[in-house]
Amino acid sequence: MASFASLHFQTPLHLSDSHHTFSKPKQFHFKTLAVRGSARRRTGRQRYPSEKKKLERVTKTLVEEVKRKDEGFWRLSKLSVPVHNDPGKDFLGISEGLLEAIAKVLEFPVPTMLPQEVFSVVRKSFDARKQLKEPKFVYTVDMDVKKLLKLQPRTWDFISQLEPKIGAIEHMPSEKVSDDLIHVIRDCKHRRSVNGSNEVGPEVYSGKPVNVTFFGKPKVAVVGSGPAGLFASLVLAEFGADVTLIERGEAVEQRGRDIGALIARRLLSSESNFCFGEGGAGTWSDGKLVTRIGRNSDSVQAIMKTLVHFGAPEKILVDGKPHLGTDKLIPLLRNFRQHLQSLGVNIQFGTRLDDLIIQDSQIVGIKCSDARDGCHSDTRNLMFDGVILAVGHSARDVYRMLLHHNVNLMPKDFSVGLRVEHPQELINSIQYSSLASEVRDGRGKVPVADYKLVKYVNEENVEPTNTSGELNRSCYSFCMCPGGQVVLTSTDPSELCINGMSFSRRASKWANSALVVTVSLQDFGALECHGPLAGVEFQREFERRAAIMGGGNFVVPVQTVTDFLDNKLSSKSLPTSSYRLGVKASNLHELFPPHITQALQHSLLKFNKELPGFICEDALLHGVETRTSSAVQILRDGDTYESTSVRRLYPIGEGAGYAGGIMSAAVDGMYCGFAVAKELNLYEGDVESVLGKAQKNTGFVKY
Repeated sequence: MASFASLHFQTPLHLSDSHHTFSKPKQFHFKTLAVRGSARRRTGRQRYPSEKKKLERVTKTLVEEVKRKDEGFWRLSKLSVPVHNDPGKDFLGISEGLLEAIAKVLEFPVPTMLPQEVFSVVRKSFDARKQLKEPKFVYTVDMDVKKLLKLQPRTWDFISQLEPKIGAIEHMPSEKVSDDLIHVIRDCKHRRSVNGSNEVGPEVYSGKPVNVTFFGKPKVAVVGSGPAGLFASLVLAEFGADVTLIERGEAVEQRGRDIGALIARRLLSSESNFCFGEGGAGTWSDGKLVTRIGRNSDSVQAIMKTLVHFGAPEKILVDGKPHLGTDKLIPLLRNFRQHLQSLGVNIQFGTRLDDLIIQDSQIVGIKCSDARDGCHSDTRNLMFDGVILAVGHSARDVYRMLLHHNVNLMPKDFSVGLRVEHPQELINSIQYSSLASEVRDGRGKVPVADYKLVKYVNEENVEPTNTSGELNRSCYSFCMCPGGQVVLTSTDPSELCINGMSFSRRASKWANSALVVTVSLQDFGALECHGPLAGVEFQREFERRAAIMGGGNFVVPVQTVTDFLDNKLSSKSLPTSSYRLGVKASNLHELFPPHITQALQHSLLKFNKELPGFICEDALLHGVETRTSSAVQILRDGDTYESTSVRRLYPIGEGAGYAGGIMSAAVDGMYCGFAVAKELNLYEGDVESVLGKAQKNTGFVKY
């Protein structure tokens, strides 16, 4: 990955590369814009004296806490193995190169004398940053001390000298073992049946199903079968609730056929498409499982191991950047569905939520209809004790319905921009140099190259939002899909919105990523978009513009990066695009307001310094990407997950404004499931003692 060095913006007169030379666009206001690199963490000698003292205190505490070095486990992190000394990305065992790295930490003289079976790989990632002498694989490994001393007693002299070091060497009295969510819940139920309570103890569930009788069987509706809805359904069904899962789209098998009809015959199903259907919007995406809410936390590990239980490859538990790909997600979702049905969950595909039934500010049921019937003539009233709303960020009709019931909504910041596509071979070459030949269409020794870029833009002479009188904007790459393709995510034929997707092997010849700029209330107001749904109207405005620019029929307006920087219509033949419904040469400056366009231009110039060659004639910008996250947040209680305005209504996941990807949405759904189970007297324990503390999302979401 490229490093994010701090850069001070200087006005470029010309920028050249091997393909093209172009001048500074005349409309740029360079004196009012400044771009700087993302903040870097101070390390080593760069730390302040106070930081060094704090680090010394923490280290001293860690050393004092180690009672018996010959017991438990040691976790060794940041173990580096050069590429030439490693079997490659798909090998997750203990290689000779890794033994050498472990021996170096232990200061053990003969690596081959270390028994491989005492070590287990916890994490493996690939590091190809430019400042490195050579690319390397980076490992985190757990070491079983008792087993090591039994098999190789000579190591005691070296273990006895081992001291904890923050971020590198950690002692654990016992191995940290997390379980999948199914076994976590059944363990809770087992303890309740044995002890008559949910008090958490050291007992471990045997793996055999335990039947627990609850007084009454509360009925819960879960609306939406994305990650949040699926995991909320799983928790509640395992605890014994009568769950009905309602999904406006189709099961993955039929959904795949509907998407095929869109690509082959331009037939858009407004209810079953890239956004709506089993698995949510993430199903036909890259299947990324990265998250910023704590990769090693019990909650995230429970989700990951549940995915493995339903068919995900075990590699995702170790991979530093785990992803599944659509081809792996489809059978996984089928297995998930069959498990829910075996628990008695009533799954209704092709069923649209039309309205809520509310009495005395409490939800008592829902009105729904056949989504396949455009007339909505068969509206049914279904009564429930609680409704979990997990509808995803594109369910705009649901937002309007909630507003009609005076449910507390507020507009939320998000990002808009364009999706850039390069030849994957170019990205491989930029990131890996001579090592690019080792990619081999996803089957080689190193991963298909990706990138992550972030810059910040300060705009002066606008309404101030901080003490310096400047508006801070973040410009960044989003949802980077190596070896992927650009796809249509519109849910209305009069609007045009795109995203990226890839399969598990990431073997296509293109790499694409959204290049987006943060927008907020100030931007919405400038386009006369006001009220709780201001952000939604802001999105729709640019989606309509993009549809008009493309000429209709889902044709996407495009412009080469070089022409976008020059603000001119592409006159030469365009580079090939992975987008299969057609592209049209357009001037994308006509799409966004000037300040957003300028922020994108400036960021591209800076991204090119991070990744020389990023700006080239083969790089093609596609418009428009607007649904990076929900434009709305549905206000809820931080502990009960209940709406602040309607009792027994539980808004969750990305559509409610509390998640931003598969993992964070799944975790949000899981915690909500426990909260609702507790509210309905199906669970009496403390979820934090089982899965750790949940992220409290009260404003900006930590995805």
